[in-house]
Amino acid sequence: MTRFQLDTGIASDYINRRHGVFERVRSEVAKGNRIGIGVPVLAELVAGIEHSKSRDRNMQRLRSVLASLKIWPFDAPAAFERWRGDCRRQRRGGRGFSLAVIPCSGRQALVSTPNSHALPSYANR
Repeated sequence: MTRFQLDTGIASDYINRRHGVFERVRSEVAKGNRIGIGVPVLAELVAGIEHSKSRDRNMQRLRSVLASLKIWPFDAPAAFERWRGDCRRQRRGGRGFSLAVIPCSGRQALVSTPNSHALPSYANR
């Protein structure tokens, strides 16, 4: 089983069924893979909804999809690992992922890359 963690933008596309993300997530779930978001992403989604003109409708959409998503914690070990991985990539000449990379507990660092509607996985790296 592969675990995919969506960043805020991709999670929003999933909730609002944009850019084929909803269909791709459903396809991955059908293969037995897990799809989720981290607690910081949930907080960002709620904050965005609170500031939206269609708050009630958007909050209802979010609540309706939460049951289909795993909510991963963001604990102290995940915070340390998040920046460590980003710095390793930058030292090797790669680009940092900024807030698109949100590690899960248990050595799972999963990401949806910036400006992409793919669902890449960096499990157990």
